Amino acid sequence: MDGINAMGFTSPTPVQEKAIPPIMEGKDVIACAQTGTGKTAAFILPIMDKLSSLPMRLNYTSTLVIVPTRELAMQIDQQLEGFGYFAPVSSVAVYGGNDSQTWDQQRIAIQNGSDFIIATPGRLIQHIRMGYVSLNRVEHLVLDEADRMLDMGFYDDIMEIIKLLPTKRQTLLFSATMPSNIRGLTKKILNNPIEINIAISKPAENVLQAAYFIDDSQKINLLSHLLKGKDHVKSAIVFASTKVKVKSIERSLKNETMSVMAIHSDLEQKERENVLRKFRNRKFQILVATDIIARGIDIEDIDLIVNYDAPNDPEDYVHRIGRTARAQSDGVALTFVNRSDQKLFSQIEHFLKIKIFKIPTPDNLG
Repeated sequence: MDGINAMGFTSPTPVQEKAIPPIMEGKDVIACAQTGTGKTAAFILPIMDKLSSLPMRLNYTSTLVIVPTRELAMQIDQQLEGFGYFAPVSSVAVYGGNDSQTWDQQRIAIQNGSDFIIATPGRLIQHIRMGYVSLNRVEHLVLDEADRMLDMGFYDDIMEIIKLLPTKRQTLLFSATMPSNIRGLTKKILNNPIEINIAISKPAENVLQAAYFIDDSQKINLLSHLLKGKDHVKSAIVFASTKVKVKSIERSLKNETMSVMAIHSDLEQKERENVLRKFRNRKFQILVATDIIARGIDIEDIDLIVNYDAPNDPEDYVHRIGRTARAQSDGVALTFVNRSDQKLFSQIEHFLKIKIFKIPTPDNLG
């Protein structure tokens, strides 16, 4: 409770309210809930509560959390640190793309029997093949963003890891969507699960959504018009479809003396972590990014999301604009739609079952 108070939580979100009781009862759970609904705390808190109430510390890993990306692994590890500040619980985030020093830190934490391992499948398997990973006493398995993991081709890796776990365990699966491949996975690995559905893949109601229908040649000028001198916009993310565009947008906004940094796959892992840390701490105003961060990054109080390019599918749209209006706050999501993206945009409207408001292009842009 001290940890919950310190993190500023006062009341549970719907997914926490529905998931925490059955998890505390030891039942398997399937929860269909998108990013931003508070699902991380929904599984962290009941497991931490159980570990904290034990008469002595365990010296082995009791909880394995498998996630699709290093960013999500880091986020969950950070939340564990926050909630666990007053609790005797240890954790390690295990992910790739880093140096030998980080590898050694991961190895030592694994060998010491960290209570929680939060891992991407590929990097965990690398450690497993080195022979020092012991998962035979894992009591809780959590698969977070399971649909994303299967989309990224991790099915075989996940099954290889699960074969090393005790058959008698608690399994919790969280997914933004429930396609047939997820249904098939749940039948294989869960035992008589409780099912929870939280507003499947719909943006938070407190996101104000709107769009501009404009040509590519107008986009950068419109973006500048929306952002320059807007002090009330404390924090904004601009999503572009390619890293080339991300770099170009960053350059253009910097030339107009705006407070901006970019994140994309050309950056080293430490550089990406540094950019995200600075953004989280409000060291700069505008983050330009590819979809690499659209899922799983938990940054509070994003005022504005701009889709510089229309996303390729409705799911990506939902995840992008889910960066704003987290928990109970409000936010704005704007999408730039060129001629070739109009069909994509109408698919998004059809999926959401709404008509997104179209804002006229400012006169000075032609």
